[in-house]
Amino acid sequence: MIVLDGLSVTFGEGKHVVRAVDRVSFTVAAGSAFGLVGESGSGKSTVLRAVAGLISDWAGRIQVDGRPLGHNRSRGERRKLQMVFQDPYGSLHPRQTVDRILSEPCQIHRMDRTGQRVEDALREVGLGPAFRYRYPHQLSGGQRQRVAIARALILEPEIVLLDEPTSALDVSVHAEILNLLVELRRRRRLTYLFVSHNLAVVAHVCGELAVMRQGRIVEAATAADLADGTLEHPYSRQLLASSKGYSRDAARVAAASGQG
Repeated sequence: MIVLDGLSVTFGEGKHVVRAVDRVSFTVAAGSAFGLVGESGSGKSTVLRAVAGLISDWAGRIQVDGRPLGHNRSRGERRKLQMVFQDPYGSLHPRQTVDRILSEPCQIHRMDRTGQRVEDALREVGLGPAFRYRYPHQLSGGQRQRVAIARALILEPEIVLLDEPTSALDVSVHAEILNLLVELRRRRRLTYLFVSHNLAVVAHVCGELAVMRQGRIVEAATAADLADGTLEHPYSRQLLASSKGYSRDAARVAAASGQG
């Protein structure tokens, strides 16, 4: 579903040029979840933004569903890929109701049955019709992120790009949002490209992942590799050690208790 071949992104000019992404290549199978992991500044979010079309100055090849994407995207290409951002409050307009936030993408893409789509999207992310006319400041962090996920899904995309979707949330709602994302991918047969600085969080959602450092991929691995502790690169092992505090068992318990 996604193919990146030699993707490079640079910022600045002359002696001030910075190569944020340096010849990154990987593939993501349809219906699977692929993670990009690394510390802040490693280039992982820049890769995501290039795929999303939010960065136009890139080199290499980006291919989606067998078709190469150019630097300017059509409406159909943009609808096919939707993105969930890190900060659920910053990504939602503070003066718009949830209804307006979810209706606007439908209107832009000229979709019918907007009202019904809004209700269905809220229900799918675990929010009832009572949330439809609330403002972002009237919602908890977890509820705001659910609205952001609903906004991405309302256009019926095939690919969802996730930029650290739980890092701005309270620890108590991390697992709930992660498990929601896992269930939505299974139900809708979505393809995920998931960015995080936390290896264990990515392993909870993704079957395969790549570790990035200073704009390059230093190691490709699977969730099984993480479980077995068989990572080879010292930087990858360091990231894994720093994320040992996250527990899958704790995630299941928190999700079952309905926290957040």
